Amino acid sequence: MPITSLVKADSPRRTGEDTQHVKLLAESETQFPPIVVLYPSMRVIDGMHRLRAAELRGREMIDVRFYTGTERDAFVLAVQMNVEHGLPLSLADRTAAAARIVESHPMWSDRMTARVTGLAASTVRAIRQRSIDGSAQSNTRIGRDGRTRPLNTAAARRVASRLLLNHPQASLREIARASGLAPSTVQDVRRRLRAGENPVPPRQQGGLRKRGSSSRAPRERGANNSKEGVDTEAALTALDVLRRDPSLRFSDAGRMLLRWLDSQFASTSDWERLVEKVPPHCADLVVELAESSARRWEEFAAALRQRVDRDRNGAYSNSSG
Repeated sequence: MPITSLVKADSPRRTGEDTQHVKLLAESETQFPPIVVLYPSMRVIDGMHRLRAAELRGREMIDVRFYTGTERDAFVLAVQMNVEHGLPLSLADRTAAAARIVESHPMWSDRMTARVTGLAASTVRAIRQRSIDGSAQSNTRIGRDGRTRPLNTAAARRVASRLLLNHPQASLREIARASGLAPSTVQDVRRRLRAGENPVPPRQQGGLRKRGSSSRAPRERGANNSKEGVDTEAALTALDVLRRDPSLRFSDAGRMLLRWLDSQFASTSDWERLVEKVPPHCADLVVELAESSARRWEEFAAALRQRVDRDRNGAYSNSSG
C-alpha cells in the first residue's frame, strides 16, 4: 500500500513513536512483517515504528495486512500486539489502555482484560473500581473462555433454584445451561436448598432480597408459588432463559408468549414516564385496562399451574405404576 494512504495509529503509546527505535529499524536489513491496518479507515493498528522507518528510508510502499472490525476492537488488538512483540509498552501505557478497555468492553472479565494488557487481574480490578462512570459497567463478564457469566449471580441462582424444585430429575449441566450458571454453582444452589437455606449467599443478597422475606428457602416443592412473586432482576433473568429456549423461539405460540412477556417488563423509568404522560381524561380507562390485564395474567398463571400439576401427577402415576 502507498504510505501516503495510511492514517496515523490510535496508539496505546501515549508519547507516540520512539525516534531512537525508528532509527534502529531503519538501519536494519531485516525483513519485517506487514503492518496491520484497519479497513476501510486505513488507520494503522500495529506497526507505526515500521511505517516511520520505511518513511525514513525513503520508501513509498509498505506491506499491509488488513483488519476488519470496530475502532474499539482495533484498539484492543493494538494493545495486545504491542504487548506481545516489538517495543514493550510501559506500565503507564498498559494501565491507561486497561482503563480504556474497561470502558469500551465492560462485559470483559478482569482476567480477560489483564491477558490483553499484560497486567495482573487484581490491577485491572482496581482500575475498574476506580472507574468514574460506574453506571456503564455491565452486570455480566465475558471470561477468557468466551462464555458470558453474571457478575452477581443472585438472580440466576433464584432461577436455578426454581428449576431444581420444578425439575428435580434434571442434571446439573441442564440446569446450568438454562440458568447461565456454572455447574459447580448449581450444585451449591442444590446443596443450599436441601439444607433449607437461601440459594443466594448472604454476600450477594444485598438489596435484592425482598423486604420482610425470610433468609430461609422453601423446603417443599411448590412452596415457591408465593403471591409475592420474584423481584425484577430475577424475573428478567428468567425471561432471558426463556428467550434462549429453542422450543419457544422456533414456534409461533412460543414467540407470541415471549412477545407478551417482553411487554410486561418495561423498566421502572419507563413506567414513571408513562404515568406522567397519560392524559388526565384517559387515566381512569388506562387504570381499568391495566387492572384487567393483571387479572388476565393471574388467570393465565393459574391455568398454567394447573396444567403443570396435572402433568406432574400423571408422570408420577405412570412411574409408580
